[in-house]
This record gives sequence, structure tokens and C-alpha cells, in this order.
Amino acid sequence: MSTKYTIVRLTIGGERFEILVNPDTALNYKMGRNIPPSQVIVVDEIYSDASKGLRVSSDKLQKHFQTTDVSHAAITILNKGELQLTTEQRRKLVNDKKRQIIEIVARNYIDPRTGLPHPPLRIEQALREAKVSIDPFKSAEEQSKAIVEQLRPILPLKSEKIRLLIRVPPQFAPQSVGIIKNYGEIVKEEWGEDGSMTAIVDIPAGIHSMLVDKLGSATKGSAQISVAKV
Repeated sequence: MSTKYTIVRLTIGGERFEILVNPDTALNYKMGRNIPPSQVIVVDEIYSDASKGLRVSSDKLQKHFQTTDVSHAAITILNKGELQLTTEQRRKLVNDKKRQIIEIVARNYIDPRTGLPHPPLRIEQALREAKVSIDPFKSAEEQSKAIVEQLRPILPLKSEKIRLLIRVPPQFAPQSVGIIKNYGEIVKEEWGEDGSMTAIVDIPAGIHSMLVDKLGSATKGSAQISVAKV
């Protein structure tokens, strides 16, 4: 089998079905890109073992796919099967997912001893120390909760939110709303007759300084931000 190709594998009733696909277009297809299957599937053949060139019989296709149409069965395998990633693809996907998970932990958890977020490098070291396995296909949000529990014996983590009172002058109010929503949840907002905005916002404690910096830059230092009484 050419190294230019990789495999999508589907197991049904103990029987293995494999198709040859283009690695890059197959990955994009699996990630939800709108790509015609004809650009993904390399050949209209279905194998029980692609590396040995062992093809599946028409009887088995009929039994498991209710069709002898190879193209139709191949699309089913493409949609439901597991893509065998190349080494480079897996490395890149895992690294990208790891960066996202580190960002989630840094944003949403603090060190209870200091009240500050852990530096990203420390979180990355803890991931290695805990031997955390990262799934390249599951979302970072979906994996982060279980990963946090794996990190707790190594890294003190506390989930904490704070409530802020934010006042923004009229000339900066419209763009400030988008920034605030990217960092937290607006609990209440009021607009003055002059176009100024006052908002009460809940955010993860770990990103307090980031939001202050971002709003300070966007409003040329004119935003007023204080911790609100709950």
C-alpha cells in the first residue's frame, strides 16, 4: 500500500472493512469540511485487510451493508469508520488539542494557594507528569473535565468565578460588548442616554487580568473595572 494513502476502518459483527483514502482530504472530511467523498476515497475497493490487498466478497457486502454497490458501502465506511491518522497528523492534532486544554485550565482554574492561574508551562508539565492521554478527535471542552481530575494530585486546582462591575464610555461601548462576551457572561447591562455602558459580568477568576488588559487596550484605559459585591 502506498504511503500516500491511509485507511478508514469499520468493524461490523466482527468483520473488518477498510477503504483507502487520501490522508489530508479524509481528515478534513472527518473534521466536518464539505468535501465530496469522491475526493476522499482513492479507489472503489473494499478490503478486509488493505495492507495485504484482501478484498471483501459481494456476499459480505450484502450481509452487512444491504448492498453490493461498492461505492455506496465505501461511503458508509467513510462516514462511520475510524480514520487511521498518519504520524504527522496525530502529532499535530494532539498538540493543537493540548494547547486548547491548557488554555481552558488556565482560564477556568486557579491555584488556591495564591489565588492566581497556573502558568501554561506548569500546566503542560503536569499533563506530562500525569501521563494524560489526549484524544485528537474529542473536543477540548469534552476532555478537559476528566483531565482536570487527573491533574489534581499534581496541580492544586480550584474552579472559581468572580463578578465584575464594568463601565465603558460611549465611544468604546459597542466593541467592548463583544470583548466581554468572549471572556465571560454578562449578567446585567445598562446603557446610558449618552451611549455609555455599565455591565455586571461573571468570569472565571483565572482570566481576570487578561480581560482587564484587553478592555484597557480597546478603551485606551478609560474602562472602569472593579470586583462587584455578590
